[in-house]
Amino acid sequence: MTSHKNLTHANPWIVASLLVLLLLAMAASCLLGAVDFHARDILQSPIFWQLRLPRVIMSVLVGAVLSVCGAAYQSIFRNPLTDPYVLGVSSGASLGAAVAILLGLEAWLWGVGGMALAAALVTVLFIYRIASIGNRMHTTTLLLTGVCLTLLISAVISFLMVLNQEKMDAIIFWTMGSFGSCAWSDVAAMVPVALVGIGVVLYFGRDLNLLLAGSEAAQSMGVEVEKVKRTLLAVTTLMVAFAVSSCGVIGFVGLIVPHAVRLVVGADNRRVVPYSALCGALFVLVCDTLARTLLRPSELPVGSLTSIIGAPLFIYLLYKNKKSI
Repeated sequence: MTSHKNLTHANPWIVASLLVLLLLAMAASCLLGAVDFHARDILQSPIFWQLRLPRVIMSVLVGAVLSVCGAAYQSIFRNPLTDPYVLGVSSGASLGAAVAILLGLEAWLWGVGGMALAAALVTVLFIYRIASIGNRMHTTTLLLTGVCLTLLISAVISFLMVLNQEKMDAIIFWTMGSFGSCAWSDVAAMVPVALVGIGVVLYFGRDLNLLLAGSEAAQSMGVEVEKVKRTLLAVTTLMVAFAVSSCGVIGFVGLIVPHAVRLVVGADNRRVVPYSALCGALFVLVCDTLARTLLRPSELPVGSLTSIIGAPLFIYLLYKNKKSI
């Protein structure tokens, strides 16, 4: 195993600045919504404690998780277009959520979320099983199986919606992502998963850098390639599965945030991972705040806004940095 001294090369001043900006954005987001508060009255409001604060915290956690997982996947698969949902996590979770909605489990504690989490994990375990050859994991087979199974599950969900059109709106809204139903129980489940998971990815930052050069090169540098890949894929899959089960599918975050960070700070994952966590948290928080304030009291699906806002910014960064790509 490679040495893990100097776990992060991130500039502490940049990290501190991003953290302060994130905290200020969280405070501002808590004041905004269908019901307006004065700052001095907000702490006495049950809406703040039971609805807004858990929602704000959850959006930060999910944004950080998706961005960090995207950064890890892009290094493991050596593909800048890889996102956290490539292994079928989102499709499996969507199928589980669709079945739960059709069975009327929305009122149950963790009814939809629990089914989504279980289905996501079963889907990914199935994909891992197909792609494993002995103790080795064939990454190309892993990606192709994930893509094929995602298409198959999407077709099954469409078929279920056609047969149950009265539930179609609920299923579609879930698959487009929303933090509207997040509660403290979701935050309590997500916090340890996010903190431990991001810590693990940070720990393997140097190994991720070496994996970018290829498995053989990484092996020659002392990286236990298969062990590192299995560990990181297991941890990141669990992180994404918890995120999706809590708030639905929020696309584009895990693709654009780490890629944009790389365009700005370079490819070293010891910088990319912490910056991606903070930028992803801020990005999803801003998108969710806009989702619940632009058309209030109605609410937009946050997954749509992440794509609408993120895609033009991403294209602009690509255009400005096309000579270095």
